[in-house]
Amino acid sequence: MCLRRISRKLKDMATKIAIVEDDVAIAQMYRMKFEAEGFEVETAENGRLGLALAEEMKPDIILLDLMMPEMPGDEMLKELRATDWGKDIKVIILTNMGEQEAPAIIKELGVRRFIVKAEMTPRQVAEMVTAEIET
Repeated sequence: MCLRRISRKLKDMATKIAIVEDDVAIAQMYRMKFEAEGFEVETAENGRLGLALAEEMKPDIILLDLMMPEMPGDEMLKELRATDWGKDIKVIILTNMGEQEAPAIIKELGVRRFIVKAEMTPRQVAEMVTAEIET
């Protein structure tokens, strides 16, 4: 098998991460971090676009902010879980809202982890995401 085919096959096998975050600078920071780690990454700036992205991309994991315009993260997650294609996608909440302040429904919708952005470095978040992907 030639090197080009091997490279293409590895790229096809790359873990796909969708980052749904309205702060473009934060989304790009995480995108660069995860791409440097070998992940395939796409971003969306609100829940409505995030839902469309998830349907098209079928990511292995979604990093989801809660406070966003048009459609907040909890509404996106509720709609995601109501679909056949989205009911089992791993979701990590990545927000600046404290877990106690988050809508109660979040706990019922199969969230893997709840991360407060201000309390973690991108490296720590990447390590948590990698651990979730491997489980």
